[in-house]
Amino acid sequence: MDNYITHIGTDESGKGDFFGPLVIAGVMVDEKAAEIFIEAGIKDSKKITDKKILKLEPIIKQYAIYSVVAISNEKYNKLYANIKNLNKLLAWGHARVIENVLEKDTCEYALSDKFGDESLIKSALMEKGKSIRLEQMVRAESDVAVAAASVLARAAFVHKMQDLENKYEIKFPKGCAPQVKDAAKEFIVKFGKERLSEVCKTHFKTYNEV
Repeated sequence: MDNYITHIGTDESGKGDFFGPLVIAGVMVDEKAAEIFIEAGIKDSKKITDKKILKLEPIIKQYAIYSVVAISNEKYNKLYANIKNLNKLLAWGHARVIENVLEKDTCEYALSDKFGDESLIKSALMEKGKSIRLEQMVRAESDVAVAAASVLARAAFVHKMQDLENKYEIKFPKGCAPQVKDAAKEFIVKFGKERLSEVCKTHFKTYNEV
């Protein structure tokens, strides 16, 4: 861990899922936490099963300062209708978690996965975040702090999906697989199409198809 610099990593989950919220997480990782996380097998959440993610979640929360922002479908759809740009919505979320972490401790550097123009996050940052050095990197999940953020975001997404399934008593598939349409049709039969926006992202083409 030569020349390791304490920094905040940010990542999101749910961006490509028709059902469920958009979750953004930020984690500040110092050298000690980085060693623990690497030892525990924390890496890009896309490379780990959901079961393992739920086991890693408490380890991250024990050893690092973090923030998780989950945007429910109803709020997401309202925000998207106003902003009409997913990258701007993501930038707002990434800026939020950076700010929340900086409320608890100081840090000079933040790293996120590349999803849009860096200036989007910078312009969304408030007072505490204005002075932070912010970088976006392609495949940033190779960085331990970003990987930890991806695990926390995914864990929160999994919990929220479980809550939705318990509430509506419907199995909501993740992603955008063909079964997603079947679940959407089942929801419409049970609750009516006007309520579908409670559980999905309405700007997806799947929404108009069902």
